[in-house]
Amino acid sequence: MIKLITLLTRKVGLTREAFIEHYETHHRKIGEKYLGGYAAKYQRRYIRVAESANHAPLELPFDVLMEIWFPDQAAMDAAMQLIASDTAQAEIVADEERLFERDQTRSYVVEEYESDMPIPKRLA
Repeated sequence: MIKLITLLTRKVGLTREAFIEHYETHHRKIGEKYLGGYAAKYQRRYIRVAESANHAPLELPFDVLMEIWFPDQAAMDAAMQLIASDTAQAEIVADEERLFERDQTRSYVVEEYESDMPIPKRLA
């Protein structure tokens, strides 16, 4: 599996609620349209400061962590080629300009490692 993560910042003046609403009812569908048949998973994780995380900054540089999982490099390459087409870019960019501060968008390919953790005695 290959995971592509993208950190996205909502447009200045757009409330968190309006941002999530538009992303989940409209922008997500554009993503699904172009990722369908290529991606194994398309997920959005909306970020907020945890009240108990006293080490966290009061303002976050990003509002959502988007994850796209591809079964292999060939699927990712094919999806990126489709997304780069003039037709896809016209649709994607038009909506992104309403939703995101596009100059702050950052994307990365992630290599993951997991640890098997024992069940805590208090939960067993």
